[in-house]
Amino acid sequence: MPQIKNIAILGSTGSIGTQTIDVIRWNSNLFRAFMLTAHSNADLLITQAIEFVPEYAIICDQSKYQQVKEALAHLPIQVLAGHQAIIDTVTHPDIAVVLTAMVGFAGLEPTISAIKAGKNIALANKETLVVAGDIITALAKQHGISILPVDSEHSAIFQCLVGEEYKAIEKLIITASGGPFRGRSLDFLANVTREDALKHPNWVMGAKITIDSASLMNKGLEVIEAKWLFDVEVDQIEVIVHPQSIIHSLVQFRDGSIKAQLGLPDMKLPIQYALTYPERIQTNFKRFSFMDYPNLTFEKPDTDTFRNLSLAYAALRQGGNMPCIINAANEVAVAGFLNRKIGFLTMSSVIEECMQQINFIASPTLADYLNTDKETRIFAQNYIEQLPSKALQF
Repeated sequence: MPQIKNIAILGSTGSIGTQTIDVIRWNSNLFRAFMLTAHSNADLLITQAIEFVPEYAIICDQSKYQQVKEALAHLPIQVLAGHQAIIDTVTHPDIAVVLTAMVGFAGLEPTISAIKAGKNIALANKETLVVAGDIITALAKQHGISILPVDSEHSAIFQCLVGEEYKAIEKLIITASGGPFRGRSLDFLANVTREDALKHPNWVMGAKITIDSASLMNKGLEVIEAKWLFDVEVDQIEVIVHPQSIIHSLVQFRDGSIKAQLGLPDMKLPIQYALTYPERIQTNFKRFSFMDYPNLTFEKPDTDTFRNLSLAYAALRQGGNMPCIINAANEVAVAGFLNRKIGFLTMSSVIEECMQQINFIASPTLADYLNTDKETRIFAQNYIEQLPSKALQF
């Protein structure tokens, strides 16, 4: 009988978190939901905690603490509140794997805390490596832990590299669906609504990552993440548009051969692989058939129309705290678009302005990253508020 792994799910009520809950539910002989956290979705956190009875249920929004505590008072669950509670609790000695599915910059400090405690990381929070990839990868090496990618694209690359030497990599090829606006013009994009942008053709994801996919910023963040995960240079990372989302990414080796990982678009597969690696376990997931997809097509991304991808490459080339700047600026810009304060194209303008105005630091410390994130968010928010009304197209 295999030993049950205790899993801490940071962000259990989000898209990745709820799908991780599904994987645990279907494999209760292998995994236990030991720690569940939510930002503010107290109702779903309560429902999950009643079903799985974790050791810890943590709600970041402290105003929801009493609601969660009272709802779970009849169960042997420690209910905590606040971001610091997550940072402290991920170090628990009984936790085997920390799955980081928190949205955005908020995942950085809990991930660092977990790594220092010797926990393997199943990484769904790409912003952690985007913001501080140098610090995270150095800490992982120092503490001898594994960072197992959960993003479908990085999981695909990881799977292609099993049994291979990283020094044999010639190029990583990251695929993009192109989102709901593939092939559209700038004139069209100037008037799209949040509802238009949230209609992803292939994937079911949270609002923030769905908007990032529509703007190609998600792919830009994945390029930065790939640089740190796989120890490659920026010129070794290529993005291609693959509208069918069947090939999740590819690796080209120095002998010219290419490996690809294929499958139907379903995040539960990379989640499960990260939790079971190096083993593969049986699933009842729907199987891919070439007969259902006789034509797999590929295109070059339109970086003139979708500038975010170019901005991400530029940030990665500059290095230092520049990826931290674009991440913070993008989070504020996406929130502005979702709240109907700015138009779709204005998001790129917000990011570009922050790249030009925020102080650049070539060799940042963790404190520098934290300060850069705060400074960028304040600047971006003020920039949005001062935009002329003509920029507020949504």
